[in-house]
Amino acid sequence: MDNPVRLHWLDPRDPDQPFPPAHKAMQEPNGLLAIGGDLSMPRLIRAYSSGIFPWYNPNEPILWWCPDPRAVLRPSEIHISHSLAKRIRKANFAVTLDCAFETVLEACAAERANANGTWLGPDMRDAYRELHEHGFAHSAEVWREGVLIGGLYGVALGRAFFGESMFSRADDGSKLALCHLCRQLEDWQFSLIDCQIASPHLKTMGAIDISRERFLRLLHEAMGFAGRTGLWRYERDVPCDRHHLPSRMPWRLSEALR
Repeated sequence: MDNPVRLHWLDPRDPDQPFPPAHKAMQEPNGLLAIGGDLSMPRLIRAYSSGIFPWYNPNEPILWWCPDPRAVLRPSEIHISHSLAKRIRKANFAVTLDCAFETVLEACAAERANANGTWLGPDMRDAYRELHEHGFAHSAEVWREGVLIGGLYGVALGRAFFGESMFSRADDGSKLALCHLCRQLEDWQFSLIDCQIASPHLKTMGAIDISRERFLRLLHEAMGFAGRTGLWRYERDVPCDRHHLPSRMPWRLSEALR
């Protein structure tokens, strides 16, 4: 009988504690690497920089993952269907960056019709808020007639964007957010978006599975560049008709339109 894999425990009192090597992650459940620790900003930045992310149910111990294979999307290779391209050309919406992070976070945390509960509990939301306040976490928003109809958020380090969650309240809401974000990331020379585990939705957008070894190699290359911290703004032409923006705009959205 083979010896069972021993799960690595992290000390919550030591945010500088290193993670175990990714190759020591379990095969079943796929990618489980460590348990415990905390969601402090230093530990989260170390985790993402190493290709590791937290994913666990609220009121349970923190679980840290590095699955094999890994789903990635190159910003320059996003797939846009004919129907989505038509919707983009019509431009019956407005897009922004980092103008409603809190609202996007709460929308992503809301229970889904086809899911039991949410993994994005209060502690996780607090951790991503802190990353956002320090310029490491970012949101992409899509508005129509003053209503937020879709968006996503994630973490950016070096030239890598680590997608965390997305939501839609209208047809293609999250797809529009991802498309315009990809175009901006391509302009900024980002080399990859980490999608963690591929879903059918992401695969239709061009996400592919690659080996963990290859992912970590690409991530190491992306981390060799200076990061783009602080509030993000689109630096390219995007749909921004004020008719679609909320009449009582968040102060960050007001700043972006000056």
